[in-house]
Amino acid sequence: MATQPKLLMLDEPMAGLNPTEVEEMSELLRQIQKMGITIFIIEHVLQAIMSLSDRIAVLNYGEKIAEGPPEEIGANSKVVEAYLGEEYWVAESS
Repeated sequence: MATQPKLLMLDEPMAGLNPTEVEEMSELLRQIQKMGITIFIIEHVLQAIMSLSDRIAVLNYGEKIAEGPPEEIGANSKVVEAYLGEEYWVAESS
């Protein structure tokens, strides 16, 4: 941050964090966003990504299966199946 970057790239910053730490890290990233810095994050903690992102691209086994705003991603059956399992999607759809 000392070099005043325009872009911050992070790989799995939430990995291994408990829910309280995920929220604290999310708040830190929100503060960085407010400074006008673009953040590019690779992350598997969907809760954090959904609350931080303006736009999300979802990969499954190296193939892009979805791209769009968080509202679209959260409602995408391919994303739900890939990350939560088909059983979850069937139960939620019933």
